[in-house]
Amino acid sequence: MQHESTDTLAYPQPQLFINGQWLDIEGRTTEDIINPATGQVLAQLPHASRTDLDAALMAAQAAFAGWRAAAPLERSRILRAASSLVRERADDIARTMTLEQGKPLREARLEVLAAADTFDWYAEEGRRNYGRVVPGRTLTQRITVLHEPVGVCAAFTPWNFPALTPARKIAGALAAGCTLILKLAEETPGTGLALVRALNDAGLPPGVLNAVFGVPGEVSSYLLDSPVVAKFSFTGSTAVGKLLAQQAAKGLKRATLELGGHAPVIVCADADLDQAVELLVPGKFRNAGQICIAPTRFYVHSAVYDAFVQAFVARTRQLVPGNGLDAGSHLGPLANPRRQDAMRKLIADAVQRGAQVACGGEAIEGPGFFWQPTVLTDVPEDARLMNEEPFGPLALINRVDSVDEAITRANRLPYGLASYAFTQHSGTRMQLMRGLQTGMLGINSLSVSMPEAPFGGVKESGWGSECGIEGLQAYCNIKLISED
Repeated sequence: MQHESTDTLAYPQPQLFINGQWLDIEGRTTEDIINPATGQVLAQLPHASRTDLDAALMAAQAAFAGWRAAAPLERSRILRAASSLVRERADDIARTMTLEQGKPLREARLEVLAAADTFDWYAEEGRRNYGRVVPGRTLTQRITVLHEPVGVCAAFTPWNFPALTPARKIAGALAAGCTLILKLAEETPGTGLALVRALNDAGLPPGVLNAVFGVPGEVSSYLLDSPVVAKFSFTGSTAVGKLLAQQAAKGLKRATLELGGHAPVIVCADADLDQAVELLVPGKFRNAGQICIAPTRFYVHSAVYDAFVQAFVARTRQLVPGNGLDAGSHLGPLANPRRQDAMRKLIADAVQRGAQVACGGEAIEGPGFFWQPTVLTDVPEDARLMNEEPFGPLALINRVDSVDEAITRANRLPYGLASYAFTQHSGTRMQLMRGLQTGMLGINSLSVSMPEAPFGGVKESGWGSECGIEGLQAYCNIKLISED
């Protein structure tokens, strides 16, 4: 693998953004930002002090009245202008993302454009945040239902999608008329800050959007303890989501939680195997498998099992790991050395219990935190990999004898974020639609994420949805007005 030296690349110095002002590292605690493809330090990240967090809370609270009163058309105009700026700057933002996150440059650019699409969609949907008129019980009674912004919100975003995930939270809150304090992931600050900069350049009033960093538990605890914050949105692990929900419950704060998954894939006997393999291999190993909706637990009908495994492994062997800046790279590094250690332990446990390594299974020597694209077969259900979200380039393929068996095994875990299935039979589609316990289901498709449709899970995979009309209304209070 060839690695381009970060010494020759421009990485923007991260800053805090509070009340319309950019604040640098002077006088603040800092931490290193690491390029996971090389292990090199890109920059120093400033942490927000408690004084900074108080300033962000005050700014968001002070800005709320004006932003709430702004006409939806004006809020739409700013989001649209920011979207245009993000598209104009897409190449630079994508390079920043690849440097700090590792994913291939083409994937990074597509994510940046998806973030711009999210701004555009919410810009329009915010203009259609309709209430309704309910027929009264008498001729003189008028009943009206209004959707009003909930207030100051806090949002906490992860490192694996540093443009799209912040875009969903920013656009939903701002389109509804809320103000926002955004804690971006400390590992990948530059990408999210580029979105913040675009909104600031588009004319967003000071205080409406604030961006901070710090020790995650300390920042989230401080913000959620504040009576100023009325709602929070979090994307991350189920364990952390439960802790935040418990803390927020003390103040009965509204919550949107997009948590862990362990997505099952059901490949039926009548599936188009060529289509399934061509979609599933890139889908599994996109972003080195570090995706909450990544297809992971494959349940393949015994009639096509051998053919599917052979084709899937052959296609996987064609993938080239490498620095995301290299044009020939298909998947980048893991986020950090801890992810490599997790891969080793999970695979060793599965093999000890009887799983077979069909390809991969090892770390890649050299700089950076790379792992071979890995396929395991015959993985017993009691293996840790079948019960813990691996969040890495691992596909687990098992044999089933019926759709009923596949659905039962898919539903076994407490997760219910995304599921996938491949079949040509209409009756089987209905069986899958009714039987799978999941927030999102792709049938002959992996496309379950788009701005116009709700994105979210059930069971321990989350509360509520982002995107779609559901994502906008998540930032609204419902008010009933009865007149006589």
